[in-house]
Amino acid sequence: MNATQEQLNRLLSGATPSASELASLLKAQGKARDLIYTAADDLRRKTMGDAVYLRGIIEFSNVCKNNCWYCGIRCDNDNVARYRMATGEIVETAKNAKLWGCGTVVLQSGEDTYFTADILCGLLRRIKDETGLAVTLSVGVRTRGELAQMKAAGCDRYLLRFETTSNALFSAIHPDESFEHRVQCLTDLRDLGYQVGSGFMIGLPGSTLEMIAHDILFATRLKLDMIGCGPFLSHPDTPLAEKPLIEDRSVYYKTIALLRLLNPTAHIPATTAFDALEPDGRNLVLTRGANVFMPNVTPGKYRRLYQLYPNKPCVDEDGAACALCVRGRLASLGREIGAGPGHSVREP
Repeated sequence: MNATQEQLNRLLSGATPSASELASLLKAQGKARDLIYTAADDLRRKTMGDAVYLRGIIEFSNVCKNNCWYCGIRCDNDNVARYRMATGEIVETAKNAKLWGCGTVVLQSGEDTYFTADILCGLLRRIKDETGLAVTLSVGVRTRGELAQMKAAGCDRYLLRFETTSNALFSAIHPDESFEHRVQCLTDLRDLGYQVGSGFMIGLPGSTLEMIAHDILFATRLKLDMIGCGPFLSHPDTPLAEKPLIEDRSVYYKTIALLRLLNPTAHIPATTAFDALEPDGRNLVLTRGANVFMPNVTPGKYRRLYQLYPNKPCVDEDGAACALCVRGRLASLGREIGAGPGHSVREP
């Protein structure tokens, strides 16, 4: 038995690896790399089945008060035409998402102060009443009081990435907030009974394989219901423009596989950024541990205006075309669309 298989067997037995052990797996190449992918896919099939849950993303505002160094909709980027969808338009888009097979809608925006807790609560109630869909909010850091208010209005889940566990790196790229503040928000979400999603950006400039390993371990310690990660892709209108990708692109996929091996019952999406990395990126992620697909159901007139990173796929399609494409992609992988909302299967 080779060393990689021995390491994988320890992970599958529930052992907690060290950061250095994970970093060594992130370096794996050839047959050793393929062993990691196969182990993750086998575990996904065993614990989560072959169903892929569709969570339709509605990017309802690209207004943001923050100035994060990697983000294309950062407040200091004057090359973005800003928009806010009207409440009725958001609700109609959610209805379409249901018709297209989504069991969840993900309401995502910049940190837009116009959308107060009161406005979001009204929106949540309408979507729940008129569609019955599960609703995930991804609207940045909010106070515990606001989070409690939105939970009472029917919000099921909340998605807030911690991005990196390096305090120095976090501070460098997030001039408007602290790592501790963001983690406190994640703690509040758990205390309030949300299904919690978080994750990190793989390959931020200045990060190392050891740092990525620490990110994997931190995500695991959070006992997340959903773990969403994607590759860092430099945006030309940010301070991190032209920063390169990781030379070994398999690191992005090995990160997802290792997250599955350490989190057997977490929902793990094939995030859109993988298709910007390479055309069939999301298909590859679905064969390396992922079990969720997040089609973009945002109305076409807004899609080009919500580009957190360049070369975002599907900006010229409408939601119906995206939904049809997803069905074809899943069929080609022998996977089926999951029925229902796809709530967390973790023990509370």
